[in-house]
Amino acid sequence: MADDATPELKQQRMKEFMSLLPLTLELAGLPKNALGSMFNEGQMEVRVITIRNAYKLARTMLKELGESGI
Repeated sequence: MADDATPELKQQRMKEFMSLLPLTLELAGLPKNALGSMFNEGQMEVRVITIRNAYKLARTMLKELGESGI
């Protein structure tokens, strides 16, 4: 399905993601990394999953707000 998306649709989705990124990161509640240390591969994967789930919640919230007229 994503492969069938037009370049315009892909650009629109990326723009939507970027506009929701501050809310997404706030919902994810992930701590910053300590200065001078790095995340390992497992930690990065967990963070990606957390951000993905937070993004889905942010999109759902915005849709619900749009539908309810708030």
